Amino acid sequence: MEIVNPNWPIIVLLIGIITVIVLITVVRLHAFISLVLAGVLVGALSNQFLPGSGGNHFVRAVELTMTELGTTAGKIAWVIALAAILGVALTLSGAAEKIVIKFLDVMGEKYAAGALLISGFILSIPVFFDTVFFLLVPIAYSMGRRMKKNYVLYVLAVSIGGAITHTLVPPTPGPLIIAEELGLNLGIVIVVGLLAGILPAIVGYYFARYISRGSDIRPPSFESEEKTLDESELPGFTASILPIVIPLFLIILASAKNYIASPDSSLALIIDAVGNKNVAMLTGAIIAVWVLAKQKDWGMTALAKAMEKPLEIAGVIILITSAGGAFGGMIRHTGIGEWISSLAESGFEINYILLAWIISALMKIAQGSSTVAMITTAGIIVSLTTGGAVDLPYHPVYLFLAIGFGSAFVSWMNDSGFWVICKLSGFTEKQTLKFWTTTYALIGLVGLFETLLFSKIIPLV
Repeated sequence: MEIVNPNWPIIVLLIGIITVIVLITVVRLHAFISLVLAGVLVGALSNQFLPGSGGNHFVRAVELTMTELGTTAGKIAWVIALAAILGVALTLSGAAEKIVIKFLDVMGEKYAAGALLISGFILSIPVFFDTVFFLLVPIAYSMGRRMKKNYVLYVLAVSIGGAITHTLVPPTPGPLIIAEELGLNLGIVIVVGLLAGILPAIVGYYFARYISRGSDIRPPSFESEEKTLDESELPGFTASILPIVIPLFLIILASAKNYIASPDSSLALIIDAVGNKNVAMLTGAIIAVWVLAKQKDWGMTALAKAMEKPLEIAGVIILITSAGGAFGGMIRHTGIGEWISSLAESGFEINYILLAWIISALMKIAQGSSTVAMITTAGIIVSLTTGGAVDLPYHPVYLFLAIGFGSAFVSWMNDSGFWVICKLSGFTEKQTLKFWTTTYALIGLVGLFETLLFSKIIPLV
């Protein structure tokens, strides 16, 4: 099948995007299956651009999709699995609760909302957003009852902190796959993601204070809320936070090794080894499991049993993330890079930051999952900007931020996070739309503005 329409690549791209959205939202297929089927379809429609020749072009499309799936899984599976282990170990050992208590002690009840925001911001780096919310919302209940005000603000503070790093800081799956797809240094991504999240967090916090003023919503009563640990049963603060800090430090250290040691020195080799993302995350997971074993006095059998559930959850995340990578890989075989190159030669200019944000935001609104929005958009943007078609006037980390912030735009009824916040907070659907959806949309817009601004004044190239 020879396609002569010069605009066929963009047509295939649009068909692929629409296919993903329809399969997930209308047909109700699982995201993993939807992304793989969309990848095969894109490959089948891009016969003339697929590597190799001869044979059944549909079979080639299927086989290439499976290859892309495996390639992506090889890059991210280990890290995501370790992040799941680290996260559950922090939760079961009480380390996560200790971190929150420490911030509350330091900042005091007057700034309890700020302490909850910071806690969510930090804990959501290795721990999935839903888990962070489950962990922190009981504290919002108790603070709301004790203070007899600001309950809505406490819930929003937890949600803001958790949601921002969920979309900006690896090893959370979405940011991790964006960094891998764009070929970015993970240490730089972590630092930039953390820094870029500060302004939206501050703006979101003060907007939450404004929008929640005068609200008389009270915390609901849940039996699970009554389960509290005595602080003497919790690990120390240093032991609690080390599993988060150590991997981030090692990865960032490896990124800066050229400023620390000469390239061929033994020190550089050691830094490179311990700062590898796979090794760094293993180090953090080992520390977290050690803290759990010490705190609970568990042996290997009990530890292995406790790790079963998080690894099951991680398996689903790995499948979805790898399928998104496969879809993105097949998009790269559509000839879209050459199509963009022809546009550039004709003098047509595209703002890729704005384009990345819009695609990610539309994917988020259409199908609900920030992770699916991020990994799908990453594949598309990589296809548009690689192969010499585009000479970006700024560092591609800004594309990373644009995709992340786009996926943080509008959380509504098709988003599982929306229902987690709605049902656990005791809000009605209307209240969740009023308080959370508007706050989340503002975070996405502030992030877009910030990304556009800093790409101009600090392009990093």
